[in-house]
Order: sequence, then C-alpha cells, then structure tokens
Amino acid sequence: MDNKTRIELQKKALENRITALNMVYRAQSGHIGGSFSVADILTVLYQKVMNVDPARPRWEGRDRLVMSKGHCTPALYAALAQRGFFPAEELNTFRETTSRLSGHAEMGVPGVDMSTGSLGQGLSAACGMALAGKIDGADYYVYSIQGDGELQEGMIWEAAMTAAKYNLDNLIAIVDHNKLQLDGTTEEIMPSMYPLAEKFQAFGWHVLECDGHDPAALYGALQEAKEVKGKPIAIIADTVKGKGVSFMENNVSWHGNVPSAEEYEAALAELKAQLEELEG
Repeated sequence: MDNKTRIELQKKALENRITALNMVYRAQSGHIGGSFSVADILTVLYQKVMNVDPARPRWEGRDRLVMSKGHCTPALYAALAQRGFFPAEELNTFRETTSRLSGHAEMGVPGVDMSTGSLGQGLSAACGMALAGKIDGADYYVYSIQGDGELQEGMIWEAAMTAAKYNLDNLIAIVDHNKLQLDGTTEEIMPSMYPLAEKFQAFGWHVLECDGHDPAALYGALQEAKEVKGKPIAIIADTVKGKGVSFMENNVSWHGNVPSAEEYEAALAELKAQLEELEG
C-alpha cells in the first residue's frame, strides 16, 4: 500500500471516530471505546477490501460482514454511511425510538448482513454464511468481527470447530483485540483465554497477527488471508480501546459511558487536530 492510500484510510477512520462520537453524544447513549478501537478495521474492509455494492445491499455475490460485537454500531453505521449505503444525515437519528439505527446491529439497515448484539453468536452465523457459499460454489468472503471479551463465550469455540471441520477458507474472523471489556481487562477476567493465536491454531485455524490501527498492516493481513486454502483464518488485530482520544485510551470506563459536554468538546478537538495534521 502506498503512503497516499494509507493516509487517506487513516483520515477516513478518524472521520468515522468523529461521526461515532457525535452519534453517541447526541443520543446520550452508545459504546465509544469499542467503536474507536474497531474504526480502522471497518474502514479498511469497506473502503479497500470488501466486494460490495451500496446500490444493491442484498446482491447475492457480495462479501458479507458479521459485526459480532454488535453494540459497536456507531462505528459500523458510520462506515456504512461513508461507503454510501444510506445518507449520512440518517446518522442523526441514532438510537431514536423511530429510527432503524438502533444500538445494536439489525438487518433492516442497508449493508447490515446479520442482526447481532448477543455476544458470542456472530461467528456461528458467519460459519453458516460461509458454508452456504461453499455449497453454492460462490466466491464471496465472509468477515466476522469479534470482540476479544466475547471470545470467552463457549459458542465461539463451537463455531471455531465447525469452521475447521468444513474447511471454511472463505471465512475470515477478525479479533478486535483491545484487551478490555466491561468489567476490566480480558486477561484478568478470563486468563485461560490466552494465548489467543495458539488457541485458534489448536482449533484448526490459520492465524495472522497485525497492528489493528495501521491500514497497511490490516490490508496486508487481509490480502494474505485470501491466499490461505483449506482452513478458516483468524486475524488478531492489536488495538487500543478508545483509540484517538487520550483520556479514553485503555480506559475501561469508556466501554459504554457517555461524555459530558466538556469531555465531548475535548475529544472532538483531539480527533479534529489529528485529522487536520493528516490533511496538512
């Protein structure tokens, strides 16, 4: 990836974070920390990797994405609007009772391929989509984004076994490894979850690891994943919860907290300063 493309993707990820911040602050509800950690992943997928057509969101030949950490819709909806699936103005309705943009991903939103939010279930849905693709002889890929906290759910590992059994090399699971969950660090809450790479390998997966905030590294890992044959692929993306705002980074309290007016202004100023630096 050339530097110009890398910078453009960084700018779009920052725009995603600004949009997500505005959505949560306007609604006075939502998950900022995890949305900020996954913003670069979603940006690279929708802007550079996935074969989708916003004019035909249910096109059968499209790549699919299952946002298994379904509470991070501020980043997902921002990415979908940025890609043109629906007007950006609709983001202003986030979490309103009459809006289709609810707090968790729902299939009524153009571009959302699976309703999610009950953690641990997304990978199973993604397995079904990938298996259907294999049976139909289709050439699409299924991407599933997992929170690292939800890897503590047993259903994840049932799905992992299933994916390996059926050689689902059209399934790419991306772990947003920000190392924090609602109640603390993932290692404190469930230390036996580690080491992650070896866990997936033991379940028959091909594993890649990368910097989840570096567009070039993400793109390289996603391209390498497509070269793997006969195994499902797990990409462990090393990320920072609350990425981009100094007082939110690696701070567990920003799992679902809403910023005060002062915190909102400070966060917005930090993100805009970074964007201006890239544009300069």
